[in-house]
Amino acid sequence: MESHGKDTATEHDTITLTPEEARVLGCLFEKEIATPEYYPMTLNALTNACNQKSNRRPVMELVADDVNEALDALREKKLAVIVSVADSRVPKFKRLTDRLGDPGLAERAVLCELLVRGPQTPGELRNRCDRLRPFAGIEEVEQVLKRLAESPAGPLVRKLPRQPGHKESRYTHLLCGEPETPAAPAETEVASAPTRASLQGRVEALEQEVAVLKEETAALKAAFDDFRRQFD
Repeated sequence: MESHGKDTATEHDTITLTPEEARVLGCLFEKEIATPEYYPMTLNALTNACNQKSNRRPVMELVADDVNEALDALREKKLAVIVSVADSRVPKFKRLTDRLGDPGLAERAVLCELLVRGPQTPGELRNRCDRLRPFAGIEEVEQVLKRLAESPAGPLVRKLPRQPGHKESRYTHLLCGEPETPAAPAETEVASAPTRASLQGRVEALEQEVAVLKEETAALKAAFDDFRRQFD
């Protein structure tokens, strides 16, 4: 058993999914939990799930061939399998998670949301996971994220640097490789300096326009007073 765990961790290090493969795997996670009566899934049902307009970011427009290609890749990576169902004339597909350490329901719900919607804060994950597995609070979500980050099969999620102007940091899954590193704070500060100067210039220009308008208003008032005195 110990030897198997080591092999699993080594295998996880080589997993790098394409965006299409990540979407397909996320949908398999989602439908297994949300609609078990329709799981395992046919190719057509899985294609429709990948192209949903809700609970997806970004929205994709995949055709059956795209999804089939992604399934072939996932099967080669031992993350999906084709199954035969007695009452079905077409093949169906289900997820495999041995290479991911066989995560529990809470972990699968969080990982699913990260796969189908991209990086999110613990608060966003709590709200969006409610349809799959309700969480009592953000603290519980953070505990699940910690377990995923410390998975025996290798880190499955990572905390991203907090974005300027945001109170919470977001988390991302690592199945598509390392996330892009955002710009350093110093670069952000330099970039924002011209904006402040531009705003100051606009304020000064507006002050000048107000002064001109006041002068014109005073001149009009004086002219009106002269005109009215002609009839007194």
